[in-house]
Amino acid sequence: MDFFLRELSREDVPTINTWRNDPALIGMLGAAFRYVSEAVDFKWFEGYLANRANAVRLAICEQKTSTLIGAVYLLDIDWVHRSAEFGLWIGDKASQGQGAGRFATRAMLAHAFQDLNLHRVHLTVHVHNEHAIALYEKSGFLTEGTLRQALFKNGQFIDMRCMAVLAEDYRRALLVTSEAVYNLASKRSAKTK
Repeated sequence: MDFFLRELSREDVPTINTWRNDPALIGMLGAAFRYVSEAVDFKWFEGYLANRANAVRLAICEQKTSTLIGAVYLLDIDWVHRSAEFGLWIGDKASQGQGAGRFATRAMLAHAFQDLNLHRVHLTVHVHNEHAIALYEKSGFLTEGTLRQALFKNGQFIDMRCMAVLAEDYRRALLVTSEAVYNLASKRSAKTK
C-alpha cells in the first residue's frame, strides 16, 4: 500500500471522532479513554488552527483512494530549544500493520529535521505497545527512561517509556541507509559487467 500526508482538515473531524470513541483503539495510546462528542472535537480542531505555529497535525491517507487512515503529529514545538513531541495513530483498523505507521514516522521525522530545523523529537509510549516501540526503535528513537505508573488504563497504573531521536542520530541513520543503498547498487552494477 502507498500513503501520503496532508494537513488535517475540518472534514476529517467526524472520522477522528469515531476513532476517539473506540476504547480498543485508545487502549494502547497514552491518553485515557473518554467519550468525546463531535462538537468537542470540532473545538479541538479550532484550537489546533489557532496554535498552528507550535504544532503540525497531518492526516495519513491511502494513496489510491485518498482515504484518511491515521494521523501523525508534532506537538508543543519549542522554537528556542528546537524540540517537539511526536504522536502517531492509525485509526483505520484495516490499515494497521500495512506500513502506514513506518511511512508516517519517517516522513514526519524528515519534516522535523530537514524542513523545520528541529534538534530533538521525543515521545512517550505505553510499555505494552510493543509494535509501536519496535517501529520507533527502527526509526532512530532511543529509550531515555521510564515514567513509572504514569498512565491509568483499564483499572491499573502502567509505565510509559520515554524515547527521543536527535537530529544528529537522524542524519547518521540517513547516511548509513544511503550508503547501504549505494553499496547494494554498486554490487549489482559490478555483477552485470
